[in-house]
Amino acid sequence: MKKNIHPKYYDQATVICSCGNSFITGSTKPTLMVEVCHKCHPFYTGEQRFLDTKGRVDAFIKKQEIAKKYQSKKENSDKKSNKKEERKLKSLRELLSEI
Repeated sequence: MKKNIHPKYYDQATVICSCGNSFITGSTKPTLMVEVCHKCHPFYTGEQRFLDTKGRVDAFIKKQEIAKKYQSKKENSDKKSNKKEERKLKSLRELLSEI
């Protein structure tokens, strides 16, 4: 390995979670701040909750609402176009029988 290119490694780096839990591990930084650890993560605690740190759930819900609006508009336009197509699809015999 080349010398003087690697960061300093801390054997006793402290990890501090937002829930208040802290533990020791090895890292290139002396202290690490994390949002979720093994004491508060839903998988380990058995709780049923969402970890939404960047608003991803809200963004997904907004996309679903927009998709529903688009789908309803598309269905309405499809019904209108089907009515127009029905008028166009009549044969000459059907048109003459209506007279």
